[in-house]
Amino acid sequence: MSLLAFENVTLRFGGLVAVDNVSFHVGEGEVFALVGPNGAGKSTVFNLISRFYDPAEGDIRFADKPLLGLRPDQVPSLGIARTFQNIELFEQSTVLQNLLVGRQRHAKSNMLTEMLFTPSVREEEHRHREVVEEVIDFLELQAYRDKYIAGLPYGVRKIVELGRALATEPKLLLLDEPASGLSVEESQDMIFWIEDIKKQMGITVLMVEHDMNLVSAVCDRVLALADGKELAIGTPAEVQAHPEVIKAYLGTGEGKTK
Repeated sequence: MSLLAFENVTLRFGGLVAVDNVSFHVGEGEVFALVGPNGAGKSTVFNLISRFYDPAEGDIRFADKPLLGLRPDQVPSLGIARTFQNIELFEQSTVLQNLLVGRQRHAKSNMLTEMLFTPSVREEEHRHREVVEEVIDFLELQAYRDKYIAGLPYGVRKIVELGRALATEPKLLLLDEPASGLSVEESQDMIFWIEDIKKQMGITVLMVEHDMNLVSAVCDRVLALADGKELAIGTPAEVQAHPEVIKAYLGTGEGKTK
């Protein structure tokens, strides 16, 4: 069953066609990657799903419900969470506080009930803390729980942003270059986490990634893009062996796209 349907979508910025009649479906429980050289349109696809851009043509549906017409702030309520290339965290807040922000879509209380701190508010707060602590344990962030983001290494910040997305309890997780800037050891941990996010949490993953080792390790299918157009779609091995893909970005002889 398709969880996300991205059908015949075109996006133009003036005379530039950023996404050119692109179609793909992401099945429930699948790990699906968008790969390609810089400027291929990968992050633009994410921005279309997140509703930052409106396509000129095509349709985008999530769980068979239309995404077009929604505001960006309405997307998380459907069960879609996202990380960003440039980490977006509250630097003067702790790791715990940043993860609790991810619980906002589940908030049911209002200002009055929060002021009175009613039993329902206490129960809701307990549930939020419980979920966040589970995420902290899952990502092995216990040592950083009460530390401020501003003092943390880049790799830890990257993991905290992943944690905040997981704290929303999404059905679809959009990962924008999850291995970017990570050490070899951290990248290996990311492989294990993505596998567990799929198998243990039952979350569908759509990611943009340049590290083909990570893509090959965790992805069920891959879509290769260049200049906003589809080059090939299939398993990681099939896509990497495709002549047009090799020509576009694997012909450099390196293990990563450019």
